[in-house]
Amino acid sequence: MFSNRLTFDTPANRLSAALDAMRQAGRPFDDLTESNPTRVGLVYPPRLLDGLSAPACLTYDPQPLGARGARQAVSADLRRRGLSGHPDRIVLTASTSEAYALLFKLLCDPGDHVLVPAPSYPLFEFLAGLESVAIRAVPMEYHGEWAIDVEALRRATTPRTRAIVVVNPNNPTGSYLKRGELDAVAAHCASCGLALIGDEVFGEYVLDADLPRTASVLGQRKALTFSLGGLSKSLGLPQLKLGWIVVGGPEDLARQAVERLELICDTYLSVATPVQEALPSLLAQGASVRASIRERTTRNYRAVHAIAARYPSVTVLRSEGGWYGIVQVAAMQTEESLVLQLLEQDRVLVHPGYFFDFPREAFLVVSLLPPPDVFDRAMTRVLARVEVAR
Repeated sequence: MFSNRLTFDTPANRLSAALDAMRQAGRPFDDLTESNPTRVGLVYPPRLLDGLSAPACLTYDPQPLGARGARQAVSADLRRRGLSGHPDRIVLTASTSEAYALLFKLLCDPGDHVLVPAPSYPLFEFLAGLESVAIRAVPMEYHGEWAIDVEALRRATTPRTRAIVVVNPNNPTGSYLKRGELDAVAAHCASCGLALIGDEVFGEYVLDADLPRTASVLGQRKALTFSLGGLSKSLGLPQLKLGWIVVGGPEDLARQAVERLELICDTYLSVATPVQEALPSLLAQGASVRASIRERTTRNYRAVHAIAARYPSVTVLRSEGGWYGIVQVAAMQTEESLVLQLLEQDRVLVHPGYFFDFPREAFLVVSLLPPPDVFDRAMTRVLARVEVAR
């Protein structure tokens, strides 16, 4: 009766069952998986949302690519970052997830596939599957820093490959693209007729400013390119539901892509009027929000290094940006067993590495967003547990 798009295998696991039990019992715990910036005590400008009540919000004038003024605001914000994106090459969406859905519709036929990095964001499989598209994971390598395995990417490319996804910086590894990586991936895309999709929602959250990095996939012109961003991360406002696609690359391909995206978007018209009207003022006030998030994540990233220094069996992997830290621990038990102990005995919730397709055990992934007192208390309990479990 139901579509094969919904044949995902999503059985309940021991961790989700234990978490449900703790919540139903009202047992408190420290959440080191928290990724919602509106729940971690950050201070937002008091008049940040005033633009949502402007009189123009009462007028419905749907534009498939998004209101011109809103797209101009995104273009101006790109210039602030030293990037280029003409309003005519910008498409507004309701979220980054919707942006992926639109691009998979644009680029892929049922049964085609896209290449994605591993470790990386676990939602790719669902987003692609709902468009009848397959995912092929290409491993990243870690040798003191993360890097794309370009040769593995080339080997994974087949005649059914339609696009390559890069996440810059990666979630959760925190690794930015380096110039050589971007050039190699873009050249491969151009030679094989593939699109390059750059998920750059965490792009401004630099943890180590001294490390080399590439600001955006828009810095190359060889391949048809789509850079994704949105308010969820750039302003810490996931509830406003606004994202964008910036189209770059060869002019003829970019023009054709925008024309087709306009047709797709005209079918849905999913972006709400108030957030588009408010976007110029939201982006203008965004600096203080980004500064607060950057200060929090940088502080907690330094803290996890300081706490881990007390435990010889623990290694904190280098992260260059984003909101997550990765802790490698001795693989004396399965990640699932360890995170269950941490939740049930130490009252701390962390992500096991396998959630993000780490190739082996044992890794723990922690959010850098929680308040400092919560973060330090919870990380100390986590690493004490790890040391005891050796």
